[in-house]
Amino acid sequence: MLTLAIFAVLLVLLMIDVPIAVAIGLTAVIFFVAQGQVNFLTLLPQRMYFGTTGFTLLAIPFFILAGNLMNTGGTTDRLFGFARALVGHVKGGVGQVSIVAAMIMSGISGSAIADAAGMGRVQYASMKRAGYPDGVAAAIVVGASTLGPVIPPSIPFVLYGAITSVSITRLFLAGCLPGIVMGGAMMLAIYLMAGPRGLPCDQLTSDYWPKLWVATKRAFFPLMAPIIIIGGMMTGFFTPTEAAVVASLYALGLGFYYKDLKLKDLPDVLFTTIKQTCGLMFIIATANFFGWFVIFERIPDTLIAQLLALGTTPAGFIWIVIAIVLVLGCFIDGNAIFLITLPIFMKLCPMYGVDMVNFGVVMTLLIMIGNMTPPVGMCLFAVDSFAKIGVWKLAYESMPHLLAILAVTILCAFVPEIALCVPDWLMGPGN
Repeated sequence: MLTLAIFAVLLVLLMIDVPIAVAIGLTAVIFFVAQGQVNFLTLLPQRMYFGTTGFTLLAIPFFILAGNLMNTGGTTDRLFGFARALVGHVKGGVGQVSIVAAMIMSGISGSAIADAAGMGRVQYASMKRAGYPDGVAAAIVVGASTLGPVIPPSIPFVLYGAITSVSITRLFLAGCLPGIVMGGAMMLAIYLMAGPRGLPCDQLTSDYWPKLWVATKRAFFPLMAPIIIIGGMMTGFFTPTEAAVVASLYALGLGFYYKDLKLKDLPDVLFTTIKQTCGLMFIIATANFFGWFVIFERIPDTLIAQLLALGTTPAGFIWIVIAIVLVLGCFIDGNAIFLITLPIFMKLCPMYGVDMVNFGVVMTLLIMIGNMTPPVGMCLFAVDSFAKIGVWKLAYESMPHLLAILAVTILCAFVPEIALCVPDWLMGPGN
């Protein structure tokens, strides 16, 4: 009953538009006061401070900065041009290009919101010029933006690793194949809807290979970014946290090299990065206190006892997780879901033989679905900020992509080899 009461209060606070960070912290405060444990509130500042001081979390502001530099510096235009030369002639045309471009950009930014707000504008404008309906074009941008946190590097993977102490390098590698499968599933959805929705595509001409060569040369250095980032971590040249700094410096260098980024642009880029980082860190700080409160109240132990009493199987546990996160995703930001649920789930996973690396991939895929579901779908709001078609209509148009991601999520949940084969191959099992 206590568990249900806690999450009921949290959902009520969110539904009356209390900011996420405040709602998370206030829920813990309310229950401490209600139970006559006011003296524990003296730990609130300490737990909030402790929650934001992990070395791993330093990667988050730098990956955000890298994405903002790429979007401001015009690098996204070069990547989009390469993707169009590569697959613009495929059935579904510029929609297919948007998915491929997002898969490449994902290897740099690691943020769904950054991709939706940055490259998303380029994708949407290109599809509109090609004659795509407003809703279809905006929905493809929403779907494509969710690739950012799955294909490494990834801000959610950094956060997951910081909470669970799972190797971030293994998490990054584990996201490679599921991200590619996820992109392929969305490309298939676009291919199937191209005929019924009348989606145009580029003509395949005899000079396809020369055009592709020109586009590849133009985008060569941006295309090298994911290789440098992942390769540097694999060779041990730098840690995942240091990789974020390298990504930022590389993005900055590209912007100046191509002369798309000016010194006068840097204050706005830095200020935007600071705002985004502060918002996320405030959530992390209050959620750390909430997580400590959950453990203090022995909620994970209670849930473990209840699940054991029910005789829940490993498959049943996975389905419970999927259902819980999908419901929470409609109301709570994905990072907050991590911070609220992982203190509980990380104790349950070993009991059911669930691999924590694969679980991180599944959780990230689930919160990407949450980014596409109203009323709190962050990618929906980011895209609607320039598409102006309405969040609910956009959510409806995004259903084919949401179903494609859900299918990949369920596949990864029950076939963990999809996520684990790459890290096991490159790093060895369990390293």
